Amino acid sequence: MAIKVLHHGLATTVQDLGRPGYFHLGIPVGGAMDRFAMRAANLLVGNDEGAAGLEAVFIGPKLEFTEDALVAVTGADMPAKVDSVVQPGWTAFKVKAGQTLTFDFLKSGARILIAVSGGIDVPEALGSRSTYPIGALGGYKGRPLAAGDELPVGKASLSSEGRTVPEALRRTPGLPAALRVVPGLYWHRLTEASQENFFADEWKVANEADRMGYRFKGGRKLDFVARDQPFGAGSDPSNIVDSCYPYGSIQVPGGTEPIILHRDAVSGGGYFMVGTVISADMDLIGQLQPHTPTRFVKVTMEEALAARKARQASLAQLREALA
Repeated sequence: MAIKVLHHGLATTVQDLGRPGYFHLGIPVGGAMDRFAMRAANLLVGNDEGAAGLEAVFIGPKLEFTEDALVAVTGADMPAKVDSVVQPGWTAFKVKAGQTLTFDFLKSGARILIAVSGGIDVPEALGSRSTYPIGALGGYKGRPLAAGDELPVGKASLSSEGRTVPEALRRTPGLPAALRVVPGLYWHRLTEASQENFFADEWKVANEADRMGYRFKGGRKLDFVARDQPFGAGSDPSNIVDSCYPYGSIQVPGGTEPIILHRDAVSGGGYFMVGTVISADMDLIGQLQPHTPTRFVKVTMEEALAARKARQASLAQLREALA
């Protein structure tokens, strides 16, 4: 079985849950920006949670199927259509041989995750099928999809159409979106007033928002505690001697516009970090559109761990609901 790409949509790539273990070599974890939605889509069609599917941003692709398949679309509200007939979101539905899967206009969110029974069967690269376009690694020839591509599909497991993810488990960002942050090693570099302002201000997602990182605008400029810059840090007070960047860390070049580093971000550099968005909230970022109002919420490590435990409980509920 194969899927023919008639139109690529926008930034449509093959993604799974990523390739951990190579960050120290400068190769990011990658994978779906909304991992929960990717897991849900796979479980709906009978795949392993880590099977490869497709991720599209703002505009969905147009796909023709050569054989019958079970499909699920999760994440953003971008209604799927089979030969122009609208299908329910977060629900498994059939696509017959010769039929075409297309998508309506985006209503909310930013990214859809598309799972097909059997999974997208491109070759693995460093243990993952995820596309890392900057490194031309993984996915379909290391790049976003283009019209004329043909995607191989693996052998499907037994599953049935109509299975759906309960509404209560479909977590989406609120308005304003709230992203919980643990202050980081360089938090002391900010003045007390700037520390308060960072969490008090409402920020908005900038146009520069992609798989590498999300930039935010609109808050007050951050001021730094005066110091003699150490050798190798450069003259700007937001500079540091090069350090590692944790996944989800927030750097603020020049103290003006925070940037949250996401799935395809670099592993280190010379900008200080305000803190790190907790793992339980990283999926939400992938569903934020430009200009979305956002607030950062200060939490402790204990609160972050409790949120991670709650997220794991939601995953357990998802698995139970789709078992």
